[in-house]
Amino acid sequence: MSNLKIYNTLARDKQTFVPIEAGKVRMYVCGMTIYDYCHIGHARMMMAFDVMYRWLLASGYEVTYARNITDIDDKIIKRAVENGETISQLTTRFTKYMDEDTGALGILPATLVPRATEYVPQMLALIETLESKDLAYQGADGDVNYAVRNFPNYGKLSGKSLDDLRAGERVDVNTGKRDPLDFVLWKASKESEPDEVKWDSKWGKGRPGWHIECSAMCSALLGEHFDIHGGGADLQFPHHENEIAQSEGAFGHTMVNYWVHNGFVRVDNEKMSKSLGNFFTIRDVLKKYDAEVVRFFILRAHYRSPLNYSDMHLDDARVALTRLYTALDGVEGDGLALDWKEAHAVRFAEAMDDDFNTPVALAVLFDLASELNKSKSPAVARQLKALAGVIGLLARTPQEFRQAAVGEADASGDAAIAEQIAKRIEAKKARNFAESDKIRADLLAAGVILEDKPDGTTNWRRA
Repeated sequence: MSNLKIYNTLARDKQTFVPIEAGKVRMYVCGMTIYDYCHIGHARMMMAFDVMYRWLLASGYEVTYARNITDIDDKIIKRAVENGETISQLTTRFTKYMDEDTGALGILPATLVPRATEYVPQMLALIETLESKDLAYQGADGDVNYAVRNFPNYGKLSGKSLDDLRAGERVDVNTGKRDPLDFVLWKASKESEPDEVKWDSKWGKGRPGWHIECSAMCSALLGEHFDIHGGGADLQFPHHENEIAQSEGAFGHTMVNYWVHNGFVRVDNEKMSKSLGNFFTIRDVLKKYDAEVVRFFILRAHYRSPLNYSDMHLDDARVALTRLYTALDGVEGDGLALDWKEAHAVRFAEAMDDDFNTPVALAVLFDLASELNKSKSPAVARQLKALAGVIGLLARTPQEFRQAAVGEADASGDAAIAEQIAKRIEAKKARNFAESDKIRADLLAAGVILEDKPDGTTNWRRA
């Protein structure tokens, strides 16, 4: 267990993972704000922490994994009003869609899934504690705000100083704040909006701010001090910075030992996001690509690295995954348990212990596939399938995968092309160049042009 190293954003370094309680891990991840379909950027975030969850379990830890649902937010309220439905109707529907999408991608359910609206009493208690410590105050407009300058370590996660933040701030129209950098903990309800969602509090009717929601939920479920807190890189500031200010300000001690953030999905060198309009929903992508192909595509990049989205990269992922399944075709495992002392398993574990390095772990799987193509050994097949299963791959038979791939491609025959390309790659590795050339010629005759890349992958296009 002591071999695992995790990149800690707070320390800006990879650190050996030492749990607070031996053999147990408590992990909180900021989940979805539920008002629309999840896109590939969301899938990337949930996949990153799914892999961490799986590896912690495979490493023998007892893991309590909480991933929240934000079901009260300005965007949610706006969308519900636009749709002419209640907030509960909107969030219930899109929670169902999210569960369908994540289930298709093999993302395991978290052990705890708190909804923000279930924890309003805990949020109010936390705000009261902050107020008692002179870290919160009610402004003239009725909002309760956090007094940022009264928390001495503000900015330690993001590396931003208060002076830098002040220099780069915009003019704040909220005149109820003592300092423009202060952020809202409790939003007072407005008489002009009689249908606004609101709760009673000592400061009057209102609803919680976004940041206080996570501080209240994670402390209620995991305690005031826990092991891992994660989320997308865009949450590092201000959301996670503000969580630290709230929780450490209220409790007077360290909140989290390891802060972990995944990288963005990019399209044409821009971050994928709803605001830019360049996002692809998970379910739209799954209409074109098999879910395991999408999972494999995401795992090919290290979770902290940018992930470049394109059909070409997904097509290449399909070819690569087909190679792994093709190696297993016709070879049954020997029925024994995964041997963690075997050389490939040792390398796989070393990769995963090195900050969950899935690209290197996948390279081990391809080495096993190459060995299996030569030996047809049941023991090698068992190792390949079992190691892949640790990160949620190769759960089907080659026939089931092929059928799903053909089903997704239908008349285009993409799956058949991918299988031929996989066979050609293996032929080249075996230095059977006559077979490699024959496959290229056969595909060319069928109107498929291959392009071999320097990294050993092969792209294709129709003539």
